[in-house]
Amino acid sequence: MAVAIVKAEGAGAEAVEYAARIDRVSKSFAGPAGQQLVLDDISLDVAPGEFVTLLGASGCGKSTLLNLVAGLDRPSSGEISTDGRPALMFQEHALFPWLTAGKNIELALKLRGVPRAERRGRAEELLELVRLKGSYGKRVHELSGGMRQRVAMARALAQDSRLLLMDEPFAALDAITRDVLHDELTRIWAETGLSVLFVTHNVREAVRLAQRVVLLASRPGRVAREWRVGIPQPRRIEDAPVAELSREITEVLRGEIRRHGQH
Repeated sequence: MAVAIVKAEGAGAEAVEYAARIDRVSKSFAGPAGQQLVLDDISLDVAPGEFVTLLGASGCGKSTLLNLVAGLDRPSSGEISTDGRPALMFQEHALFPWLTAGKNIELALKLRGVPRAERRGRAEELLELVRLKGSYGKRVHELSGGMRQRVAMARALAQDSRLLLMDEPFAALDAITRDVLHDELTRIWAETGLSVLFVTHNVREAVRLAQRVVLLASRPGRVAREWRVGIPQPRRIEDAPVAELSREITEVLRGEIRRHGQH
């Protein structure tokens, strides 16, 4: 299949049926033994306003797929379409330490073409959205890990994208901080109407956050199974329905890992 990546126009575009469409995408990398197939014939749509978590064991290609959707790499075959340019948030906050929290956000606004006179006000608004009002002038070393990730989230939101891609953004945080940021993310998602594609290897995190959980099998990565999460928000990671569905998904994930280990 020929490779094509199509980006919708963004602000003036007609309404679309998806925020991201992944159509029969495969990805190979060159290795010592030749081409290694990492992703194999993956098809997945993310609807406008939908929160999807992408789950799987380490090495199954989750981050590779996210990078393809972000446009940081190209698939070996298949097509990827997105409704405008996605915003991307990584596990590492990637803030510039010589800039304040506000100036880190303003940089994203500048790259987007926001006039200089409007940038500070907009940065202040975004900091308030992530509950960091008054932190505009703080430098990175003055912020806790959770606060840094909030600034990174505000910077991603500054890109004014319809689709937010998140690659294990809370994995390095302690359990309490991670739980607080789960609450903040679901609140911001509900307030903004963003579509979110969130990569994690934590089953409970996937169920805690998502409307839909997509499990990838390993080597090569393929869609193994999907679950619709009908548990009303707000959810807690320790809630019985979250724990029950997490156990079910974990058993399927273990089966995929065992199956891979036999090959």
